[in-house]
Amino acid sequence: MNRIFAEFCSTTGIAYEAAASSAHVEEDEVTLASRLAVTELAVGAVAAAAAAAAHFARARGASPVTTRWAVPARAVAASYRGDQLLRVDGQAFPGFAELSGFFRTRDGWVRTHANYPHHRARLLAAFDLPEDSGRDVLVARLAECDALDAEERVRAHQGIAVAVRTPQEWATHPQSTAVAGLPLVGIEALGDHGAAPVRAYPGKLRDPNSPAAGVRVLDLTRVIAGPVATRTLALLGADVLRVDDPNMPEIVAQHLDNGMGKRSALLDLRKDADRETFDRLLETADVVVTGYRPHSLDAYGLAPTELARRRPGLVIATLDAWGNAGPWQDRRGFDSIVQAATGISMLTSPDGGGAAELGAGSQRPGALPA
Repeated sequence: MNRIFAEFCSTTGIAYEAAASSAHVEEDEVTLASRLAVTELAVGAVAAAAAAAAHFARARGASPVTTRWAVPARAVAASYRGDQLLRVDGQAFPGFAELSGFFRTRDGWVRTHANYPHHRARLLAAFDLPEDSGRDVLVARLAECDALDAEERVRAHQGIAVAVRTPQEWATHPQSTAVAGLPLVGIEALGDHGAAPVRAYPGKLRDPNSPAAGVRVLDLTRVIAGPVATRTLALLGADVLRVDDPNMPEIVAQHLDNGMGKRSALLDLRKDADRETFDRLLETADVVVTGYRPHSLDAYGLAPTELARRRPGLVIATLDAWGNAGPWQDRRGFDSIVQAATGISMLTSPDGGGAAELGAGSQRPGALPA
């Protein structure tokens, strides 16, 4: 039994037997090699999405016989490594910017994320470095700092960097203990109005491969995690509109890879005309997905409780890096940053499996294959 798939069923209340009959997991091959169960995680997550799609299709009248999918591990691996495999006119895209990655400190390591210009500027400002500083300059400055001090300095400047911790260090961290035992996916009702009725298929459409056809989704996400979630909805037939702030440009490769099947728009919610346009879109939306730093959209009246009040029955999905409890719940985070903070980077050290027990000093941190 795939553990991720089983946890999804437990969280959502979908019977495991019914879900397994909808998504046949092919797990005979490890396609994302790692000391950790990366293939199992990836395949289980895709199987959960397929099972949910089948469940939704049947709720809309599709035949159970036609809502079954195979989940091949190799295809899943290719999708998870889409950022590495993407080519435009034969050209690959760099994975990380010059100032992103692992840096040695006086007592260990930190991992930074500076792929976006504003994050790069905040990182350099945290160490009083000129805006045109290169990697060598940052290497020298961080070598003079303790890892935890560097983490706090960057956070104070609203940048993104974390100390690389061992699994043992993370296990006793207040954030880790705060979210221990919480499910990967939480579901709660907002208000007492109940769920909205399932929107009927448009026209006479009954295509089981488009179970979400006719469902309108507002996509307020960036980078990878959120856009992949909404891309999944788009590939299942939903009408997805991604809305971006024109003042925060996206990385081209990510937008291409994660924008398949979607429409895209630029709206500045600080401008009255753009806000009116957004409010009209919200009036006919069935789903809103947000992936910004937790609570950063609240100032625009886009907190889940406010959205539910304005549009009863709206499905609101929020994605975050650290969980919805604990001292880090409002912090910025990316997958690479979470790996470094939680001990995954030490577990995947190129120096071998013993690195996690030896500490985050001289041992080199590593990363998951996708």
